Amino acid sequence: MRRANSVEDYIANAVAWHDELQQLCDILRTTQLTEELKWGAPCFTWNGKNIVGVGAFKSYFGLWFHQGALLKDDRKVLINAQEGKTRALRQWRMTAASEIKPAIIKRYVKEAIEHVDAGREIKAKRGAPVEVPEELASALRRKRSATAAFRELSPGRQREYADYVASAKRIVTRQNRIDKILPMIVSGVGLNDRYRR
Repeated sequence: MRRANSVEDYIANAVAWHDELQQLCDILRTTQLTEELKWGAPCFTWNGKNIVGVGAFKSYFGLWFHQGALLKDDRKVLINAQEGKTRALRQWRMTAASEIKPAIIKRYVKEAIEHVDAGREIKAKRGAPVEVPEELASALRRKRSATAAFRELSPGRQREYADYVASAKRIVTRQNRIDKILPMIVSGVGLNDRYRR
């Protein structure tokens, strides 16, 4: 999917779930939140803090509560999509319009706003060393310019590349990813820079 220019553009060009995305955005528009477009997708904020994002994939659509780990989640609808990596973000995945529950969504949003107003948040862990997979380390050693360029990247950008390679289950996929990212590393570009403003 190409990068959207507006929330309406995101909905219109989503892979699927157009009506469901519209319903979610319409529900969120009835709250006190401010509608924005971040990372090319709808994001609703409160006093400059990200509260909830809306997104769709082939097999599901849903909400992303940025500080969802703080929510009571009495309905048990929130999941951590990256156990061991994601501390605060929680997803509410849905596969049918019947799973959209406006009253519950609004209650979760209200609680998220209360957390922001109270100054409660789960901060990302910073400063942990970057664990570079051996395949990537070996490829960097073979290309001196890549090694130097990798060292010049911020730790966050280094971690994005390392995680991207490490998350591939098959050796051939890891190698394909390395082939794809080496030119990006040499040019000093982060893996996800195109999504940043």
